[in-house]
Amino acid sequence: MPLLFTPIKVGTQTLENRIVIAPMCQYSAEDGCTTAWHDVHLGNLALSGAGLLTIEATAVVPEGRITYGDVGLWDDKTEAALARTLATVRAVSDMPIAIQLAHAGRKASCAKPWDGGQQIAPDAPNGWQTEAPSALAYDPGTEAAPTALDEAGLQRLKDAFADAARRSVRLGIDAIQIHAAHGYLLHSFLSPLSNRREDAYGGSLANRMRFPLEVFEAIKSAVPEGYPVTVRVSGTDWVDGGWDIEGTVAFAKELEARGCDGIHISSGGLHPDQKIPVGPGYQVALARAVKQAVTMPVVAVGLITEAEHAESILASGDADMVGIARGILYDPRWPWHAAAQLGAQLKPARQYLRCQPHTLKNLFV
Repeated sequence: MPLLFTPIKVGTQTLENRIVIAPMCQYSAEDGCTTAWHDVHLGNLALSGAGLLTIEATAVVPEGRITYGDVGLWDDKTEAALARTLATVRAVSDMPIAIQLAHAGRKASCAKPWDGGQQIAPDAPNGWQTEAPSALAYDPGTEAAPTALDEAGLQRLKDAFADAARRSVRLGIDAIQIHAAHGYLLHSFLSPLSNRREDAYGGSLANRMRFPLEVFEAIKSAVPEGYPVTVRVSGTDWVDGGWDIEGTVAFAKELEARGCDGIHISSGGLHPDQKIPVGPGYQVALARAVKQAVTMPVVAVGLITEAEHAESILASGDADMVGIARGILYDPRWPWHAAAQLGAQLKPARQYLRCQPHTLKNLFV
């Protein structure tokens, strides 16, 4: 059996294979509430044969949304909407489902990508005042400066993450991923390029890690013992003097010491001067460095589009799982095709059994 199709345990949750559908924003919510689009989108992915489906970045407060079309989980209304979507998905699939809890920080208050994606001014329709560790805009030439969070603001957001975690458990979601990547709030605390604080939350590496670790601890305290909590990080800013792999490894060790159940290694997103060497598997070396330093499962992601490439990442010990994002939007049956290519078997919905090609008689079980 190819490694890609062997089970793996994440916390108390056992996944049937090592293909993770990474969180992908759809910008199609209404006032934070999931809509019919999410029912169809997530239902489709839940029939893909992957080991885990992760719901898109879900804001823990309204101001934490990237755009006004982002999903949220901050009150009873947003929880009820997500409950309806999950009921639809669960009716057709038993695939484990995770949720990514997030706050966009200084990269919030933006237009939807198909409308240009630029940040919307705080006083304009669909815009609001952003907040961050320091009053530094992502792009000072075009964006308003965020408000620097004070101690009360930090506590408010820790409470919001914990409340969203409790709502996630109540919804029957199987795992939580904390978003600490791509220049959003928690990543912006980690990087010295965006965190210029002079209190206990800025300066040294230990201080810059403090708030993200406190958020992790708040979530762990809000969920049942053994409930899987993982973190997504940017392994590097791809900017000189920014967050780097050495800091990522140190952060990963601190997370593991606090009971983290897995870590998903992405990169970039914090600074407009980033220079990313984009190519197949361009982030795998970052995952490898973390994998060598921790025992918790590590997820590699980033232009992993071919089954043989995914299998080689696992076989070489660079990571324990692979994340597929835009590739599975393009090919929602990517796991089926990977299984066929690698000689593995999987179990589709019964309604699809008869579509098995006659040349692949042993693909479905």
